[in-house]
Amino acid sequence: MEPKLNLHTHPAATVVDLFCGAGGLGLGFHAQGFKILWAADAFSPAVETYRRNIGGHVTEVTLDWDTELPPCDIIIGGPPCQGFSSAGLRKQGDDRNRLVAVFAHLVARHRPKAFVFENVEGFLTGEGGRGVTDLLDPLVAAGYCVHLRKINAANYGVPQHRKRVLAIGGLGWDPDFPEPTHRAAGAPGANLVAGQLPWCDSVAKALDGLPAAADDPATAAISDHVSRPPNPMDRLRFEALGIGQTMKDIPEELWHETYRRRAFRRVMDGTPTERRGGAPSGLRRLDPDLPSKAITSGATSEFVHPIAHRHLTLRECARLQTFPDTFEFVGTQAQRSRLIGNAVPPRFANAIAAHLARTFREMGDRRAEPGLKSFVPTNSNGMSPALQKTVDAVEGRYRAVDRSRQLMLFAAPETVQVGEH
Repeated sequence: MEPKLNLHTHPAATVVDLFCGAGGLGLGFHAQGFKILWAADAFSPAVETYRRNIGGHVTEVTLDWDTELPPCDIIIGGPPCQGFSSAGLRKQGDDRNRLVAVFAHLVARHRPKAFVFENVEGFLTGEGGRGVTDLLDPLVAAGYCVHLRKINAANYGVPQHRKRVLAIGGLGWDPDFPEPTHRAAGAPGANLVAGQLPWCDSVAKALDGLPAAADDPATAAISDHVSRPPNPMDRLRFEALGIGQTMKDIPEELWHETYRRRAFRRVMDGTPTERRGGAPSGLRRLDPDLPSKAITSGATSEFVHPIAHRHLTLRECARLQTFPDTFEFVGTQAQRSRLIGNAVPPRFANAIAAHLARTFREMGDRRAEPGLKSFVPTNSNGMSPALQKTVDAVEGRYRAVDRSRQLMLFAAPETVQVGEH
């Protein structure tokens, strides 16, 4: 991580971490010297993981519009897109049944000097982009200057192509947007958006120094660095997979049955799945010389070690997510996989926090009218119909967006200093 910045030049450097998960976002802010006053999540293993690794200022709670937060300077969080349907307390269609809206309204009501919001790329197109307006409407109305962009975490030094949506806002001041620190090969545009910056770490670099994976947790030198011996069929699959190959590259008799069904599934209009972006990978052997594909809760069953004939261990997934080896995840195997896969990579969080630490000191010189200051849903000149629908809705709603900047972003992706599409 980058060296800590001196935040004592600004008397306020306090944070509330909502929907905190395992604490990846909070860990990055903590590393930059911010004081996290309070954190909250509704998932018990997340709360215990956060408490064990970061501090006791975390609470297990279901956040709602009425939740009272301590006064702070920055609210950060990555709310799940689903609402409170399992609680049975809200009517379907009620705006309060949307955690993105809950996050936005808590920020608008408590009025911190800044906020940071992170979410999956599907946030941009889900339900016709309603999540975007759920987020922006209350924040802009409350006086925030907002930047909302799709990024690739690899462009911020994470050894993984992880496409996410990031929004940053300042109350009456323009915090701008953190510039990329790295470029990355292995995904369209990832090496273009960051110019001549250093390459991000590869899988091999990220996993370097780990001992051999243990067969039994009791003998593991590092927590969660365990891999059971594969069964005979999986062994054949692993041996057949070359570097960077997926299940479609191995003999069909070795395919998983679930993969076989998905690979030949037809969509309702009759178009083969292969012509709509390709069949799911089923298995993928990672390329040691490139960043990993996105780590998800299923990574330990989908990704194969670049050299060894086995799946990745949870610790290897945590390494690719940039968690330190001393970070201990709590819960069952499935729960720990979920915590790791859903986390904000701490290295990415550190870059965001470092940017805010710098701009906080310049707040007085950054006064601006509220509004959507930049909106970059893709670096491509083209976009899907679903994304175009969202863009049309956002542009029609927020005329204050900087059109010259917007046009430049769409017209010249090779010069744009944001994440890949």
